[in-house]
Amino acid sequence: MLTETILAAPPRVLTQEQRAFYFAHGYLLLEGLVEPARLERLQAVTASFVEASRDAGPDDGAFDRAPDHTPAQPRLRRVNTPDRRHEAYWDFATAIVADIAADLVGPNVVFHHSKLNFKWSDGADGVGWHQDIPFYPHSNYSPLTIGLYLADTGMGDGPVAVIDGSHEGPLHDHYDAEGRWAGCLSDADVARLDLSSARYLTGPAGTLTVHNCRTIHGSPPSERADGRPLLLNAYAAADATPYAELDPPAQSPHCGEIVRGAAVVEPHVDPRPCPMPPCWDGRSTSIYANQSGESTMTRPEG
Repeated sequence: MLTETILAAPPRVLTQEQRAFYFAHGYLLLEGLVEPARLERLQAVTASFVEASRDAGPDDGAFDRAPDHTPAQPRLRRVNTPDRRHEAYWDFATAIVADIAADLVGPNVVFHHSKLNFKWSDGADGVGWHQDIPFYPHSNYSPLTIGLYLADTGMGDGPVAVIDGSHEGPLHDHYDAEGRWAGCLSDADVARLDLSSARYLTGPAGTLTVHNCRTIHGSPPSERADGRPLLLNAYAAADATPYAELDPPAQSPHCGEIVRGAAVVEPHVDPRPCPMPPCWDGRSTSIYANQSGESTMTRPEG
């Protein structure tokens, strides 16, 4: 669906100015939209997952633990697919954030995936500059991610950072010089970015961040010892057809489920190309693993 068509429809939650800002800048920062009771429930459920992760034994793929994780000092980097692990997360994914998605991608919205990321104070949890769409190419660039800060997040807590307007720029290669999947821009590409246009999205618990799938974003390391949790839900217009499956830890039974509006028969195809991700082989557990060199996946053949 074209931008002008989306903006012509009356908004559900956002103001028209906020919608226009998103299309011009590739991101939004929103406060005061999440009910306190819902936020408190999500915080309590999330704390229970951190406690469960203390067991350093094998699990069902729910947890991505850092190499230095111990029961005494848990270093839970990610809860994979929280939408299928507790009803509180799925309830939230289908509530107000789905209305926000509809305001930005059009009335027909599909859920794509979710993840719950943490940042600890060991300095190893920074996320390098990257774009989302190379991880999961679609027929158009409507996919977006809506993040919810579950704790107050300032500059020392590893906030989401975006490069203002970068959604209108090029797509970057996310492989390294040897053709291995890195999940981030190369040092050479980062050197060409206008980092003066970086915007650090800080805010109190309950703040929402939104970024387009082409927007270059990342986050600095955290200085907090108790782990900064960020719940992320990704959506797309129903006329966006995925070209590749997600890596296995991110796959959810809710992927492709209509959360607003109805299914669309004819896809919208953006003429701008998008490179394919690697052939996911189960060795990728999170972007932290990709960017730290724990994964050895390579470009798809053919």
